[in-house]
Amino acid sequence: MFMHNKELLQPVKVERPNPTYAAMLTEQLGGPQGEMKAAMQYMAQSFRIKDPAIKDLFMDIAAEELSHMEMVATTVNLLNGHDVDAPAVAAGHIESHVLMGLNPALSNASGYLWTAAYVNVTGDLPADLLSNIASEQRAKVVYEYLHRQIEDKYVRQTIDFLLNREEAHNTLFRQAFNRVQGTSSTQDWGVDENARLYFDLSTPGKYFDIKDPQPPVFRTPDPGARQPQ
Repeated sequence: MFMHNKELLQPVKVERPNPTYAAMLTEQLGGPQGEMKAAMQYMAQSFRIKDPAIKDLFMDIAAEELSHMEMVATTVNLLNGHDVDAPAVAAGHIESHVLMGLNPALSNASGYLWTAAYVNVTGDLPADLLSNIASEQRAKVVYEYLHRQIEDKYVRQTIDFLLNREEAHNTLFRQAFNRVQGTSSTQDWGVDENARLYFDLSTPGKYFDIKDPQPPVFRTPDPGARQPQ
């Protein structure tokens, strides 16, 4: 069961309409790293999870991603303004102005419609968690690109909030991954001799080796630690 709270997760506003940037921001509404993809992926993955704590985590984050979708769509609405004006869109899609009456499109920034092909579900919890960690990382990167290309202080505040929520989800998925070590596809990691074989096919130089392969383990990020530049 879902319930809709009429208040946004975080209030959004814009300094002025910007239809071209509205088209760009649509990337995070219906693009392959966007909020709809994240919500559908985590929800779909949750259906067969047996661990109640991890199932709850997936559904909590999926529900929040739907809230992010609402924030992005509302911002796109504000950026599009009140009047259809396709010539004002200097780049990207113009469907909102010629087909949908400014309704935010479930598409990427080029107008390609959202597809369930974006959703990754394997039924293997470690594999799905690694996929989700990567999804959150990619989403943060897209938000960082979007942040650099707008001067509107209110849009930047919205993006700051959203990309920091991607970091929170990334951390939570990493904690869940540590919890499932030694299960499913992480069992018997590196036991077979072929799992310890590294092909050095780009000579000169052999910078890595896997004589003693270890499954991936994630530490909880230290917010006070200085990050490499």
